Amino acid sequence: MDSTATKGLTLRSHTGVAYRFDPGALCLELLTTGGPGPYRRYEVLHEPADLASWAERSRLTPTPVLEISRAEVADARRLRDALFRIVIAHTRGEPYPPGDLEAVNEAAARPALAPAVAPDGKRQWAGAPSGTHLVATVARDAVELLTGPFAHRIRTCAAEDCHLVYVDTSRPGRRRWCSMEHCGNRHKVRALRARHTEKG
Repeated sequence: MDSTATKGLTLRSHTGVAYRFDPGALCLELLTTGGPGPYRRYEVLHEPADLASWAERSRLTPTPVLEISRAEVADARRLRDALFRIVIAHTRGEPYPPGDLEAVNEAAARPALAPAVAPDGKRQWAGAPSGTHLVATVARDAVELLTGPFAHRIRTCAAEDCHLVYVDTSRPGRRRWCSMEHCGNRHKVRALRARHTEKG
């Protein structure tokens, strides 16, 4: 899993309320940009600027200054969709779709973003980072997650109407919600109302 600093993503509910979501891994952050099938309506990766904007919001530190082509945006969507299907299969204990596994492994085999030390001692990215470097970095993070110590903690939010995927990196390993301030809070409010109804 990616070891760079966590920024956390700000998402919006269908009612327009902003909340913070930390999926716990770079590769799972990409799944918030859309996806296959019914998730296509949430698509936000249309232009090179969209992928650059996602990289800026991601946990990559510092934000890479990327040269991105339209073909690389399509590559990012292809990886995301494959990863989405793999992760869902993983949470259900089902076999990984072979074509999707191939897509992730092919992307991971390409050159990834390479960290370097700047003259001022700070972290930077070496060379001229491209969209391909970014996609490869995300794919390698996916390989690390799926084969690493937290693989058994990849989950979907417990709310019936939420499909966000996260890895539970908490020590007790009892995380149930995408975000306590969103789905966790909604659950608490519903439980409270149910108790009041029972008393009434």
